[in-house]
Amino acid sequence: MKDAITVSVTGAAGQIGYALLFRIASGAMFGPDQPVKLRLIEIEPGMAALEGVIMELEDCAFPLLQGVHGTSDLEDGFTGTNWSLLVGSVPRKDGMERNDLLGINGKIFTGQGQAIAKAAASNVRTLVVGNPCNTNALIAMSNAAGVPAEQFFAMTRLDENRAKSQLAAKAGVHSSDVTNLCIWGNHSATQYPDFTNARIKGQLVSEVISDQAWLQGEFISTVQKRGAAIIKARGLSSAASAANAVVDTVVSLSNETPAGDWHSVAVASSGAYGIEPGLMASMPIRTEADGSWSVVEGVPVDEFSQGKIDATINELREEREAVKHLIPA
Repeated sequence: MKDAITVSVTGAAGQIGYALLFRIASGAMFGPDQPVKLRLIEIEPGMAALEGVIMELEDCAFPLLQGVHGTSDLEDGFTGTNWSLLVGSVPRKDGMERNDLLGINGKIFTGQGQAIAKAAASNVRTLVVGNPCNTNALIAMSNAAGVPAEQFFAMTRLDENRAKSQLAAKAGVHSSDVTNLCIWGNHSATQYPDFTNARIKGQLVSEVISDQAWLQGEFISTVQKRGAAIIKARGLSSAASAANAVVDTVVSLSNETPAGDWHSVAVASSGAYGIEPGLMASMPIRTEADGSWSVVEGVPVDEFSQGKIDATINELREEREAVKHLIPA
């Protein structure tokens, strides 16, 4: 049997955490022959609920689950971890500005970055899910001294999945028929789901869907505002679909990307596509068989797309400016 992978999850008793943990333990994330150990992190008021979640995990008797540990101590929670899934964050409330949210959550991710650097395994990979996830990832990465920047990610896979679903419905095909869909920039209402390079059964989207006005208008706004629409309909934010996107992201970062395709995740820019170095921006990514990743080069960016990309990158700059006091020089 393989050695177990240790996975740490923050906000483990929350909605997304609850939807996520059982999929990790069942083998959906790392495969049917990969044992896992879970280190579950909650704030002190959430520890009672976490104990109930741990009891449920035990009651599932998952063959691959080799241990579960719950804690409210960050260093304890990240000890020896190979994958840190930073799910927990303070949600935005009525009357709260985005900068308020950045300030509150920024302090949380400062401590988490420091704890990861101190306690996690040297090969630790960190995926930030808690919003605003791009800038929270930047804060955590900047405070994780000694951990390479390429081991930090922020999740935009939920947006990619939403975009594929919308295109598939419009074209009357299955979502698996949609490939080469990149989310550019920030996981926010400025994100750009790039339909210009996406393909449906190998054909460019524009060759399958002739409604350009829909593509440039309703399609983009539907993807950008899907989270808000779910809150309005459900009374709660996306949980199961977000957890599913966490699984998809880790699977895509752990396995070779199918030839000719790419997937979306925010990474620390090194200047590709004119995106300012250091910003955590979503781009088209390919993963190799050994788990290494790279930004896909040469993806065409037309004038329409460039305008959308510029807008979302500008927002990332503004967010970074708002939290610059949390980023070590």
